[in-house]
Amino acid sequence: MELQDRYQELADQGLGVAAISYDSEQILATFAERRNIADVPLLSDDDSSAIRAFGIYNTVAAEGVGPNKDDPDVKDDVYTYVSIFGASENIVGTPFPGTFIVDRDGRVTARFFEEFYRERNTATNVMLKLGTPISSIAGLNGETPHLDISASQSNPAITVGSRFHLALDITPKTNMHLYAPGANELGYRVVGVELDMPDFMRALPTEYPPSEDYYFEPLDETAPVYQKPFQLIQEIVVGGSAEDAENLSKIDVLTLNGRLNYQACDDKICFEPVSLPLTWSLTVDALDRIPAK
Repeated sequence: MELQDRYQELADQGLGVAAISYDSEQILATFAERRNIADVPLLSDDDSSAIRAFGIYNTVAAEGVGPNKDDPDVKDDVYTYVSIFGASENIVGTPFPGTFIVDRDGRVTARFFEEFYRERNTATNVMLKLGTPISSIAGLNGETPHLDISASQSNPAITVGSRFHLALDITPKTNMHLYAPGANELGYRVVGVELDMPDFMRALPTEYPPSEDYYFEPLDETAPVYQKPFQLIQEIVVGGSAEDAENLSKIDVLTLNGRLNYQACDDKICFEPVSLPLTWSLTVDALDRIPAK
């Protein structure tokens, strides 16, 4: 469980962590023992009172066992918001799963929810979005004649529905610049990440930092560029369908290959576009099945 693994780092930032579910104390105690969770409080909300108070009571679960349970729209909603295996009385009372960030005065300052119940932001991904990232897993380091690069990933392991990120810290060499989004309109190759991913994963649009304008006097041309160190963030979502879970269950370690594509120029020369090979390694955690209440 990532929250347990990251507990001390979160605590060092002054953050407390708790997980709330509608499961009974006995089920949570068994789960904590099985997964060696010693620090993160697992709170039983078996009457769903806290779930209702936060406004995330999952009414679709009750619809899935109600008089309209065979309605195609209800079935579709159950698949998306409750369980890919269908609804049952045992899961009435569950919440829409997500993460709330609450300040010391009990006010919700941020929240993270996904459309598909199986997709979940990792704690590391949440902290990155809040602007207070915790340590990532270092990957390859390398250089070309145009730049230095350091790759990292938010999590060492993934599972069904994981939402995590890959990061590239890039430092252009002296007097060198790389092209930012918008420069493609002038015919330049924009720096970007290209990944070879299995069908059960999808990449979200790459997150780019602000660029600066560079004026090239010989062509009387201004283009958006990166001349100083910058970071590219590539967020990835692991699928949560039954088929995705089946495919993922056959893998212990996933090697994710890709490329950093870019074009570099100095004050006089524009060099040929480059595709720099990249590799990330991720272990795959099996889903934890706990008995129904």
